[in-house]
Amino acid sequence: MLDVTQLGWEPATVGELDHRLLKAPHVKLRSAKPGAGGDVVYSVDLRINLPNSVFLSTTEMHSFEHFLLWGFQKYMPQNFISIGLMGCQTGFYLILFNEGRADTIMDVYEKILNDILTASEVPYANIEQCGNYKNHSLELAQALARRILESKSNWRQIV
Repeated sequence: MLDVTQLGWEPATVGELDHRLLKAPHVKLRSAKPGAGGDVVYSVDLRINLPNSVFLSTTEMHSFEHFLLWGFQKYMPQNFISIGLMGCQTGFYLILFNEGRADTIMDVYEKILNDILTASEVPYANIEQCGNYKNHSLELAQALARRILESKSNWRQIV
């Protein structure tokens, strides 16, 4: 059994929670799955909007997902597995291998958000690398990054 407290997470917020109680934006550990060999796969919620309230547009989500993919690959190449869209359009699922420390994950997230603010284009937004390459907006991604950064002090406030 993993001690999530040692990783910097509040045990009461790990796992599935009543969505009516969630605050946003937040960063929370969703799960930690140890393998037989001792490796661990971590799932982290990067919640941006309150559930059942305001939803991200498909263009916002698409462009922001490209930045998250680019950034986590850049800053955590040994640990990054995947980034997934929350179907409810309120955030993303980050999947990491053998890295579950809250401070490390939030530091990298902050770096990516700051990179978005200074970017001149959305990564991978071209016909060769994207199946919907015309559906991107640097401006929407930057506005979203700015909003998330402004609430950084609340990222650990889950409920």
